[in-house]
Formats: sequence, C-alpha cells, structure tokens
Amino acid sequence: MKITKICCIGAGYVGGPTMAVIAQKCPQIEVTVVDLNEERIAAWNDENIDNIPIYEPGLGKIVAEGRGRNLFFSTDVEKAIDEAQIIFISVNTPTKTYGKGKGMAADLKYIELCARQIASVAKDNKIVVEKSTLPVRTAEAIKSILDHTGNGVQFQILSNPEFLAEGTAVQDLLNPDRILIGGDPSEEGQKAIQALVGVYSNWVTADKILTTNVWSSELSKLTANAFLAQRISSINAMSELCEKTGADVNEVAKAIGMDSRIGPKFLKASVGFGGSCFQKDILNLVYIAKSYGLNEVADYWEQVIIMNDHQKRRFSNNIVQTLYNTVSDKKICFLGWAFKKDTNDTRESAAIYVADDLINEHAKIAVYDPKVSRKKVLADLDCLETRTVSANAASVVSFDDPYEACANAHAVAVLTEWDEFIQYDWQKIYDAMQKPAFVFDGRNILDGPTLEAIGFVYQGIGS
Repeated sequence: MKITKICCIGAGYVGGPTMAVIAQKCPQIEVTVVDLNEERIAAWNDENIDNIPIYEPGLGKIVAEGRGRNLFFSTDVEKAIDEAQIIFISVNTPTKTYGKGKGMAADLKYIELCARQIASVAKDNKIVVEKSTLPVRTAEAIKSILDHTGNGVQFQILSNPEFLAEGTAVQDLLNPDRILIGGDPSEEGQKAIQALVGVYSNWVTADKILTTNVWSSELSKLTANAFLAQRISSINAMSELCEKTGADVNEVAKAIGMDSRIGPKFLKASVGFGGSCFQKDILNLVYIAKSYGLNEVADYWEQVIIMNDHQKRRFSNNIVQTLYNTVSDKKICFLGWAFKKDTNDTRESAAIYVADDLINEHAKIAVYDPKVSRKKVLADLDCLETRTVSANAASVVSFDDPYEACANAHAVAVLTEWDEFIQYDWQKIYDAMQKPAFVFDGRNILDGPTLEAIGFVYQGIGS
C-alpha cells in the first residue's frame, strides 16, 4: 500500500513532534494533526514559531519547514479521519481518578472516544495506530469497537509506542534507538505493519525497525519506562545512604556506571523523576499485575514510586530542618519548575510537590523558569487541591528574571537542571540574599566548593 495521507488525533507532546518529523522526512505524504482544543491548534498555526505550544530544541524549525506544505494542524477531526489511510491515536491516557482502578489504572475514555469517532466516520479501510502509551490488550478493545460498525470497513490495529525523552524528542525522532511496530500475525495484519514500516524507512534503517505482535509492543513501552524509572529510584535510594555514611553519590554512580553491565545512563541522583510517563506507566503496570493476581510483581514495581515520593518529601523536609526548623514567611527561590530541562512540560514535576510541602509550612515561594509561565505554576498547584486557589496565588510569585527571583531569599532550591543556572553570577545572587544564604541543589548541577567559597551553605543530593 502506498501511503499518501496520514492523520494524527492529538496535538500534544507526542503527536505534534512525531508528525512534524514524519512530514519533514516524508514530503510525499500529507500529514494532518487534529485536536478539539482550538487554542492548542491555533498555537501550532501561529506565525511566530516561538509560540507553538510545545518547547523542544529544534522543533520550531521543523514545524516551520513543513507547515502549509505537507504538515497541517486542524480542528476538523472528521475530515482528517475520512481522508487518511493511517490514523495515529495520540491522545492523553491519564491515571484514573475515579472508580475501579482509581489511582493506578489508565483512563481509556479518550481512546474509546477516538475509536468510536473513527468507526462512525470511516468509509474505507484504515490502519489505526496506537501511539499513546496503553495497557496491554487495549488494541483488542479498539478493534472490537471498530469491527462492529456494520458498514463493512476493515480496520487493522497496530501498536507503535513512542520512546521519546522530553528535551531531546526531536533528536530521538530523527535518530531513534528503535522503531517498534506490533500488529496482527494475519496476512492483512502483516501488510499493515509493512505499510507503516514503509513510512519510517524514509529515514530509519531496517535494522532499527522491530516488528512484534501487538501485545509485546504494548507491554514493551510500559516495561521500558519502568526500567528507566527503577534506575532513578535506585540511585536516589543510595543517595540517602551516602549522606549518612559520608560517601559521595556522584562518585558511587561513576564507579558503577563504568561497569559495562550497568552503564552510566539514568544514574544521576536528584530530587526525583517527573514527567507524564514514568509514574503513570508504573502505576498502570502495578494495576495490571494485581489484576492477574501477581501481587509480588506489583509490590516490586510499586516500590519504585514509593521511593520517588520519599525523595521529594526528603528534599522539602531537609530545607525546613536546615533553615532552623521553620520556613514560615521565609522566601524560598525555586530555580526551575519544568520536570526537566529543555521542555516546558511540568507534569508530575518534583517542584510542584516540594512547593506544596513548603507552602504548608507557610513559606513564600519565588519561581523562575525560562519556559514555564506563572499561570502554569499556579495551575499545577491548584490541581493538587490541597488549598484554595487564592491561597496558592498568595504564596507563589513568578519572576521573568532569576536575579529578581533570588533577591532577599533565604534559600535557593534548584529543581530543574537548566544549563543557564550554571552560568549565573552566583556572587551577585549571594550579595542580594538573606544571610546565611542556602543553596539546595536538587539536581546536583552546581559546583558546591565554589559556592561555599562565596559564602553559601551548599547542600547537594547524596553527599
């Protein structure tokens, strides 16, 4: 099958960048990204490329190159579904906040709505691709909905999970470790797989394109995120032991990372992992294990989440204890609010929970992040529902200038590893702060001895 038109339902952190790269690498294919959120689509179509809704290094240039040529952003979902041969589903799959599986299972209502809309609109055969991270055997539910339309249209369901790291998403798309495509073992299923392989083959070599059955593909995504999060929680667990014993977690990480069986990646001790995937996917994995009666498996993976939550609480508790057991009416400057550098994504950011703890202790929080607005900071805190909207607004001030944010602060807490923080004039910051001036480096990116020579009381993670 020669693919000439692709549509993606969902213009978020996965759908937007993925489709932009496909459009760039496949100029012969018309790619349309659709979303019911009019504000988001308007931002993707904004003439000022700096205003697109997602910040990723290099993404703006790729969007500008393809937009209007073979890359389109639209709210006309039905038209895009009708015309496309391949339909990617890339909508949100949050953790359920109600009913059975509350707090663990993935909420698949948006996936089901997509499937029903595709079923009602499609007039000819379609390939439907799961791009969102989904529980194992979700494809079965999608196929059941699509196969009972009664209009004779044939659908093939593929699983094509994303393995993107926010902040490096463009490079991950341009030079992927692997492309994973799962499909049905039938002849028609294999044809559908090869059709999608043909799209990726425009820039990805054959040895990096892996094909499996649907269930293996779905589970591989959850497993990959669980393994990565496990490494972070493991080194963070050791960081606490390092602090008690006099070891340095950075030295320990370097030593074990040189073991070829372990490797150095994801061994950076920090205040904890965030983002939309790790916690959600592990909780989903826990729920699936429990649903099959695999309680020991569930307990094992749940401990990764427990350790991550503990690390965030430990960080905020340490700030309170170090500041003479009270932060009431003290100004604490947060450098960074995004969950990691080079992204404006704040989902499950450690900064949210550390701020929440400190506000409960009546601290005044000043925030500077180069890509996150005050509106977003307050929205993140409001979602926790631990206090009123007005109480959050009274406790948090956001700044456009880092030096203003730090002025008269009792302490600076580094919550995101933005490169620019390393380049600041820390003498200037010290001079403008209350004394003694504290730095709590939740990302271990600053030079502690240099800061101590200036006069700061410096505390990193795990040393």
